Amino acid sequence: MPKTTRDVPPPLELLCLRALWSLEQGNVKDVQQIVAHTRPLAYTTIMTVLDRLVRKGKISRRKVGRAFLYVPEATRDSMRQLAVRELVDGFFDGSHEKLIDYLRGAEPPASPAPAEEISRIDTVLL
Repeated sequence: MPKTTRDVPPPLELLCLRALWSLEQGNVKDVQQIVAHTRPLAYTTIMTVLDRLVRKGKISRRKVGRAFLYVPEATRDSMRQLAVRELVDGFFDGSHEKLIDYLRGAEPPASPAPAEEISRIDTVLL
């Protein structure tokens, strides 16, 4: 089965992208230091992830001295829009209204408690 390309980066790529959003630009070491707060990863791992993001067009890089300086091309808002679109398409049949209804709690509860159980709980709490 062929792999499908997702617009939303996987978790590790997103972690590096979030680091770059906070930095606005940075080299591998800068990104590694921020990522290390939540996930200590090797320099070469961060370098590989950043290279993938460059190939996907999510970030760009330019040579500064002996190192590359990475700059995010994809905005945080554009990634949010892609993630929401993927969520809506995958779980709500492409309907934003169904997502909004779900978030408002319009979907019926999985198993409603019987009235006698609710009154018994109320009495116990008093």
